[in-house]
Amino acid sequence: MKVRHPSQAGSFYADNANDLKKQIEISFTHKLGPGKTPIAQKGPRNIVGLICPHAGYAYSGPVAAHSYHRLAADGKPDVIVIFGPNHFGKGSGLAVMTEGAWRTPLGDVQIDEEIAKKILHQSKIIDVDDLAHLHEHSIEVQLPFLQYLYGSALKFVPISFLMQDFESSCEVGQAVAEVLKGKNALIIASTDMSHYEPYETVEKKDRKALDALEKLDEREFYSIVESYHITACGYGPVVALTASAKHLGAEKCQVLCYKTSGDITGDFSSVVGYASAIFTLK
Repeated sequence: MKVRHPSQAGSFYADNANDLKKQIEISFTHKLGPGKTPIAQKGPRNIVGLICPHAGYAYSGPVAAHSYHRLAADGKPDVIVIFGPNHFGKGSGLAVMTEGAWRTPLGDVQIDEEIAKKILHQSKIIDVDDLAHLHEHSIEVQLPFLQYLYGSALKFVPISFLMQDFESSCEVGQAVAEVLKGKNALIIASTDMSHYEPYETVEKKDRKALDALEKLDEREFYSIVESYHITACGYGPVVALTASAKHLGAEKCQVLCYKTSGDITGDFSSVVGYASAIFTLK
């Protein structure tokens, strides 16, 4: 079996299972987090999408924990599609892996080969390309949170976005939605928000973009990102998620938490913004 080995264990998160579980639990119980560890429930499965940040857990873990805490109460999806930006410029512009497993210190997570191949067939612009995923962290850092909730008995599909123009992102989102219709599925968009500007600047710009998402308006979100030069690294994945969630019947986007690296370090002179949000059917 093909195994994609972790590239960020020991860097973005702990490299052994015990320490990683403790790190995730600290994210949940942190003063900036939801305040308590979750217990996965059967739930109503009303959540169709999440936005989660992807910095090191020490920085963005408590914000990401808000999304995963709400997901735990909503029940376990059968398949999770994760959209993440390609930070390194390697591989195809839009890339999926269609077979194998991704390894973390908590175990191996299987790629849903059937769903991955259906997405590849449905979309005209996604390529099969393992290289795009080899060293990329944006998708990898989501997996331990999911494993903490559900164990490793889950299936996912990773899609990497080097190409993040509006039309391509919408096309991917709609293709994924067509494949996931009628299925017990979840889509995650992995992104950080504005990078390395003073807190007041970052918070003001990011709030404008997040307000557009709460209106379920991916075009306005994209326009704000461009107009205000917002350096959110995963704006394409967010556009794709919004388009996909609406296609699947989402009626609401709720921003659960917004913080910056300054809230962790105390240095507000140059910060990175982090947001968590959920897309729900009603």
